Amino acid sequence: MSSDSDRRQKGLETMAAVYGWPPVADSPDNEFFGVTVEHLFAEIWTRDLLTVRDRRLLLLGALVAAGDFDVIGMQIDAAYRLGEFDADQLREVALFMAHYIGWPRATKLNTEVEKVLAKQPRNVHAKDKTARDR
Repeated sequence: MSSDSDRRQKGLETMAAVYGWPPVADSPDNEFFGVTVEHLFAEIWTRDLLTVRDRRLLLLGALVAAGDFDVIGMQIDAAYRLGEFDADQLREVALFMAHYIGWPRATKLNTEVEKVLAKQPRNVHAKDKTARDR
C-alpha cells in the first residue's frame, strides 16, 4: 500500500465486505481497532492464496474448536447472507465438526446455524451451488 491511510481504508472496506456490512466507521483513537483493520483486514483477509470462503471455514472451525460461541453467529450469518455457504453446507459443517471436536460443541454450532437460518428467507441460497466455488 502506498500509505498508512490507504492501508487503513483498504482494511475498513475489507472488514465491511467480509461481514456484508455497510461502510465501517473508523475509530482512530482505538489502537486495537486500528491493528485489526490495518493488519488483519488490510493484509491477512486480502491475501491471494485463500478465498474469503476458505478463511471463513477455517475461522468457523477455530471458533468452534475453542468453544468461542460469542461471535460464531456473526460468522455464520455473514457466510450465509454473502452466499459463501448455503443452508445444507452450514449444517454439514456442524455434522462434520462433531466428529473432530465433539458432539456438545457441534450441537452448539448446529444451534447457531439453525438460529441464523430461521431468521433468513428459506430460499435465499436454495440450489445455489455457485457459492461453493468461491
